Amino acid sequence: MSTWIDALPEAARIYLEGRKLDEVECIISDLPGIARGKAVPASKFAKQDYFHLPDSIFYQTITGDWGEAAGEDGFIEKDMVLRPDMTTATAAPWTGDWTLQVMHDAYDGTGAPIPYSPRNVLKRVVKLYHDMGLEPIAAPEMEFFIVARNTDPAKEIEPMMGRSGRPAAARQAYSMTAVDEFGPVIDDIYDFAEAQGFEIDGITQEGGAGQLEINLNHGDPVALADEVFFFKRLIREAALRHGAFATFMAKPIADEPGSAMHLHHSVIDAKTGQNIFSDESGGETEAFRHFIGGMQRHLPAAIAVIAPYVNSYRRYVKDHAAPINLAWGRDNRTTGIRIPISGPKARRVENRLAGMDCNPYLGIAVSLACGLLGLKNKIEPEPEFKGDAYEGSGDVPRTQGEALALFDEATELHEILHPEFARVYSIVKSAEYDEFLQVISPWEREHLLLNV
Repeated sequence: MSTWIDALPEAARIYLEGRKLDEVECIISDLPGIARGKAVPASKFAKQDYFHLPDSIFYQTITGDWGEAAGEDGFIEKDMVLRPDMTTATAAPWTGDWTLQVMHDAYDGTGAPIPYSPRNVLKRVVKLYHDMGLEPIAAPEMEFFIVARNTDPAKEIEPMMGRSGRPAAARQAYSMTAVDEFGPVIDDIYDFAEAQGFEIDGITQEGGAGQLEINLNHGDPVALADEVFFFKRLIREAALRHGAFATFMAKPIADEPGSAMHLHHSVIDAKTGQNIFSDESGGETEAFRHFIGGMQRHLPAAIAVIAPYVNSYRRYVKDHAAPINLAWGRDNRTTGIRIPISGPKARRVENRLAGMDCNPYLGIAVSLACGLLGLKNKIEPEPEFKGDAYEGSGDVPRTQGEALALFDEATELHEILHPEFARVYSIVKSAEYDEFLQVISPWEREHLLLNV
């Protein structure tokens, strides 16, 4: 086992220095982004090359129910072969013993990647870029709320009690005092991230009550999706240590801004190492315009993936820090597609439509897929939007049902992501939406019970 330990990533080796590894958590992401898998003793993990889980984990809705997505063989729960990606091995520093987490990739019995495994979907999209001699780069921004413990679903979510003994207040964006209110939670987030080898570019207070944002450095899309996946877990654990919850719901609190996962994209020429969005003189290229054009053309169908729940659509509200259309503009946070201020080498496109509730593998994959279709098909964007895009018309689906209908028709997008993924995703999300439609809300009881 010592040879195996010696080959671990540096942060994992440092974490275990002078200590005995007790357990390894073998993890894979399901469609919602929940960590599935099993925990095994370190001695057993050292001897195994793979383990099995049934493919049915990808047919589950967020409620734990099932979509009828098993295909021709029926719901027989075939075993998948899950193989570790040891480059992802990282600490689980909140546990009572010395534990590592390792992401796994899913294969069928013939060794072919399971097409509806989210990490495989992203790998497929990245490979399509590689086949064109391109290296896609991603940089996610993570928004989330620290809220008071909530064990009663009928009770509204409230901000957590801050260090001052007062509940977190809204509309204090970028306030250092507001950040200090969560000092103990943030300290644990930093400590956990350091133990896991993750570099945080910065933490800021956002516009919502108890809402924070973490920026991650740019890099390989799969590695960044792994980080977001791990970060969600470590942030939840840090909050729980202090009697609070961390939530990544798109819209947890009424009348407060929602939580986004803004996705910054650039693309590098693999041979030259140059950003294809900038030419030799530093100007904008056709590829830059085509990437934007692809996002404008295909993002409506992709909304079902980057806004995966009924709650997601509550975020797209005019003047609430979330876009309502697919306009693009330079340094304009009211547009769905923003071009941040940068030099030519760092020229990038920011997708502001993705919610923090989406699976990071699928969110990054579908966003890159839209840009890729723009590059392949040389799609020209609409003219740049000048001014307040909230004054324009909304062209983002307003309900999950509408978004799923657009996704089902998007055959070009399906070919990029994989048709089998598209089939399974649509069935599972439709089943989930049908579950929601069976629930009668307090609003309906209040306003319809005696008035209609």
